[in-house]
Amino acid sequence: MKIIIAGGTGFLGKSLEKYYKEKGAQVFILTRKPKRDHDIYWDARTLGDWKNTIEEADILINLTGKSVDCRYHEKNKKEIYTSRIDSTRVLQQAVDQCTVKPKLWLNAASATIYVHSETHLNTEENGIIGDDFSMNICKSWEKEFFKVQDQEVRKVALRTSIVLGNSGGAFPKLQMITKFGLGGKQGRGQQKVSWIHIEDFCKAIDWIISHENITGAINVTAPVPVSNEELMTVMRKHMKIPFGLNAPVWQLEIASLLLNTETELLLKSRNVYPEKLLQSGFQFSWPDVNVTIQNLLK
Repeated sequence: MKIIIAGGTGFLGKSLEKYYKEKGAQVFILTRKPKRDHDIYWDARTLGDWKNTIEEADILINLTGKSVDCRYHEKNKKEIYTSRIDSTRVLQQAVDQCTVKPKLWLNAASATIYVHSETHLNTEENGIIGDDFSMNICKSWEKEFFKVQDQEVRKVALRTSIVLGNSGGAFPKLQMITKFGLGGKQGRGQQKVSWIHIEDFCKAIDWIISHENITGAINVTAPVPVSNEELMTVMRKHMKIPFGLNAPVWQLEIASLLLNTETELLLKSRNVYPEKLLQSGFQFSWPDVNVTIQNLLK
């Protein structure tokens, strides 16, 4: 199997590369900073020699996009938007020029597309999509991805939640703040956290690849969202940290300025359910946050 991962040098890309190489797949990474034999240079905006790599690929996975863990000033907002739209657009141009096109194109998306909700469980069918900077980015991203429909290329948008793993993403940061006694609730603590173990993330991608009836947008998240307060309680329990200072919103606003990030990443309630995955028969290895965190801390 030949797999192309665009923007594959981050936490998720490295995890998928390892997962598929262990399965014997041929994996190529499209990156701005190629360092290895199977790294291919691209600028994520314009066509180049990299497009030849996509010819006869079985799977194309696009994870490209500037991290949202930053301040939302105009320059960063523009980069968050253009990095997602431009990479998706130029990959479509490359696919259009292929004689033998990829059978499946998986494009990153985000569970952030749904509105802040502490009670309404958002499925792909009944999810409520709102109107603010983050949600509009998600909507524009998916609109660009699904603009061109080709019977030869199955398309799936991955509405991914917080992925928990030891080699990157949110989990090392959660460990750090808990270790230093800051692992109390953030804000009211009632905001929901949708999450998924990195092993289940890779398994879900593999499941989507092997099930040709799965198309469109799909929620890639564990089936039981937890409150922020519950998540931090479980972190303290398994790290054997007896206390965690709570952080009211005003403190988070100050901290976000110092850490060059946004409070939305902590305070927005992402209450998301993987209905399509479950209906297709996918079984999570790590559906319980308590067991997941215990596993990751071993």
